[in-house]
Order: sequence, then C-alpha cells, then structure tokens
Amino acid sequence: MKDRGRMEPIVERVVAQVVDNHAAQLRGEMVRRVMEELEAEFAAASDVATDLARAVAEIQFGSSQREILGALLDTCSRFAARVALFVVKGNHASGWQGRGFARNERIKDFSLDENTPAVVSAIRDREIANTPPTAADPRFLAEFGTPASGEIRLFPLVLKDKVAALVYADGGTEADAKLDAGSLELLVLSASAWLEVNSLRKQAHKEAAAEHSETRPAAQPQAAPAYNDPFATHAPGHAMAAAAAEASVPGAVASAPAAIEAQHAAAEIQSPMGETGAPPDLDPMPIAPPTPAVSGASSEDQEVHRKAQRFARLLVDEIKLYNQAQVLEGRKNKDLYDRLKEAIEKSRTTYQKRYGNTVAASGNYFQDEVVRSLAGDDISIMGANFRR
Repeated sequence: MKDRGRMEPIVERVVAQVVDNHAAQLRGEMVRRVMEELEAEFAAASDVATDLARAVAEIQFGSSQREILGALLDTCSRFAARVALFVVKGNHASGWQGRGFARNERIKDFSLDENTPAVVSAIRDREIANTPPTAADPRFLAEFGTPASGEIRLFPLVLKDKVAALVYADGGTEADAKLDAGSLELLVLSASAWLEVNSLRKQAHKEAAAEHSETRPAAQPQAAPAYNDPFATHAPGHAMAAAAAEASVPGAVASAPAAIEAQHAAAEIQSPMGETGAPPDLDPMPIAPPTPAVSGASSEDQEVHRKAQRFARLLVDEIKLYNQAQVLEGRKNKDLYDRLKEAIEKSRTTYQKRYGNTVAASGNYFQDEVVRSLAGDDISIMGANFRR
C-alpha cells in the first residue's frame, strides 16, 4: 500500500488522542477495583485476628488444667473441622477428648500408634507434623474416617522442654475442608504458656502456704498472717470471689493460700487424666532448682535462695504475660523500664516484702531476673532510667 507511510502517523495521532481521553477513566477504574479487592482481604484478615485474640483470651481465662485444655480444644475447633487431644507419656499418646468427630466420646478410648511416622516426628523432634493419610495411624483413620483434603496436622504441646500432649487436627471428611494451621499453632503455643504459668502459680501458693504453716504460732491457729498474693490483681473474678467467700464464713480459720489450694484441689479431682489427678508429664511441672547464690551456705539458707530466685522468676513471668505489647515495643525502642515501670516496681515491692529481710536479700534475684528475662541480659534495652 503506497500511502501507508502517509497514513500511519495520522492513525497513531488519532489512537493517542483516544487513549489520552480515556486514560484517566481507566486509571480510576483500575484503582477502584484493586482497592475493593484489598479491602476485602484486609477485612478477612482483621476478622481472623479478632477471632484469634478472643480464642487466646478464652484459653487464658482457664484457672485449672482441665479448663485450659478444654478451652484449647473448643477454640481449635473454630479453625479446624476435627480436633483431638492425646496425652503423651513416654512415647505413648492416649486420647482425652475430641471435637467435630461423629463420635467424640470414642477418642478417650483410643491410643495412637507410637511407631507411626507422624507421631514419632511430633514427639521426638517436637515439631508440627504435616502428614498425608498414608503416614498417619491407619487404625485411627479406619475408626474415625480419612480427611477429604488428605491433610493431617499433629501439634506437639511442649511443657518444660517435653512433649506433654499432641493436638490432632484435620479438615474433616466433607469436601469443604477447614484447617487453619497457623491459627492452630498459635493456640497450642498459648495453651502451653498458660499451663506453665498456671503451674508456677500453684507452686508459689503451695510454698507460701507451707511457709505460713511453718511460722504460724501453734497456740493461736486462728491468727493467720496476711498473705501478699502477687496475682491478686490478675486472678479471674470467680476465683477471687470464691476465696473471699470462704474467708468470710463465720468461724473459718483458712487463710488465703488455704482457700486457693482448696480450689485447685477441687479442680484437680476432675482432672482430664484420671480420678487420681493429672500425670506428672502435665501438672505440676517440675522446676529445676537454681544454683544457690552463696557457696558454703547451710542447706536452710540455700533453700531460701532457691525459693527467692524462683519467686523472682514467677513475678517477672507475670509481667511478661500481661504486658506483651509493651515488652515488644520496649525492646525495639530500648526504653523497656519506662514502659513497664509501674508493673516492675509493684512486683519488686512484693518480692522485697517476702525476701528483702532474708539471707536471699544479697542475691539481687529480682533485678537480675528483670534484666535476664525482659531484656535478654542486655541492660541497654532497659533504657537510661533503669539502674542496676
């Protein structure tokens, strides 16, 4: 076509004018569609975050082992079609309870095959096992059905560096599988942490009760000394009310520690692990005694040092638990003490009241634990206003 060279510039100019006229409209339409997609994604993510926050709060509301584990299963069932908890003793995993199965009650009579690759991996390596049905316990699948998605997760619940339980999760036998592994992992970790804190609380209460029993005058059993409970401000309302009610009964001689111990004893009678209470793998969890601060001290003084260091660790663990956001921000900005000053000084006062006038006063355990646990032994993270 001999006129092509003359016509081509004209066509290009016309096309450019049309594109320019519609460019703004096209950009606006593209931005609108992209924003709609992003808003939908952000809304979904926000809903998941809200559900997770509520689930973690429900787990932390539990004040006994049974309540905590029950809440763990209840909350996990929102993120997986079927969940079950198996208590681990050695390499043996025996069923406790399930959610979402056609016959949940049969879980408690079932034990997982300890030679199954997924079970071995979860217990030995303490890692989440993501396994196909071919690597799962065939007896379990025959009994309860194979998940439609072909995906199975086993989450180890670790307490004091030991796998105390396994949480089984899958998407169910229906086509519309529900299995949010990330959320499930967070819930299992939350339950593990709360079980440890709950155990530390019980041990502190028992030690306080024992100390009180040793020091109370035999001639005046009704005159119980005041008990400084470092967790009184954080205790669940129903637990505080129960303790107050028992203390207010006419003629009652039980102190606050005795009331708390009575609650724990009643809860453990209904332990999910049997009528005689929970297995040692789960509760109470042993705490390794710290090295005495003073070499050559008497056995009695060494015991005081051990109790003081353990109590300091308990107080600082409470600070971390109830101020997680401030701890993260404080570490990032290296002003941790300024953000946690009120909580740290209140706990320091509690510690000093109990051990400030004992042989453990020379150990400076509370201050050392604040730096070790909150700041990772980096005192600069505490900030300029913190004094060693």
